[in-house]
Amino acid sequence: MNIIAKYTLYFFIYSFVGWLLEILCKWIAQKRFINRGFLIGPICPIYGYGGLGIVLLIGRYTSDILAVFLKAILICSLLEYVTSYLMEKLFHVRWWDYSKKRFQINGRICLETMIPFGLLSCLIIYMVHPAIENFVNVVPIWLQIIFACLLVLIYIIDNIVSFHVMNKMKTEIKRQTIDNTEMIQKSILEWIDSNSTLYKHIKNAYPKFKIKIVGERNGKSV
Repeated sequence: MNIIAKYTLYFFIYSFVGWLLEILCKWIAQKRFINRGFLIGPICPIYGYGGLGIVLLIGRYTSDILAVFLKAILICSLLEYVTSYLMEKLFHVRWWDYSKKRFQINGRICLETMIPFGLLSCLIIYMVHPAIENFVNVVPIWLQIIFACLLVLIYIIDNIVSFHVMNKMKTEIKRQTIDNTEMIQKSILEWIDSNSTLYKHIKNAYPKFKIKIVGERNGKSV
């Protein structure tokens, strides 16, 4: 139970740190606060899963920094690609698109993001995770378990609310009767603006998202 609690806390710490990095990047670029990520709370789970993947799969093999860098690129790229694919299939939306960048694969991953993730992963392995590990170990075991359970509960609630919002958006996309993707995109953006802050969060977090129409509409395959 103690091990599970520790790695649960690692997951949320990396998710929060990833969210902070996303916030900082957008602040530097746009000079304003943007709540990044799919969820409403201050976490980006993809960073949590990435951090855990790096620690668990690479953490014991740190003698060769080049090997750590390359393995980290592979793990992070695979995670980003799979996340992009599943999110598109689930909600009919492409949340990020690297199609216009050089050295990209299906617009889901690109070299421009792979290298920073590799460097960041090396930083995690050699500096960040040892510090996080020491920090968590200071917390009594019983308190680790309480914190882990509380965070998981909040995480589940956040996922339920966020998936409800996204399913409503998916339903609205499927409800559109026009066949022009650009017109559908415009209609969905107007629909988001007419709804609550929960819906506007999606637009702010992913301002360049693109509607992907799948299946058949009006008897036509799209």
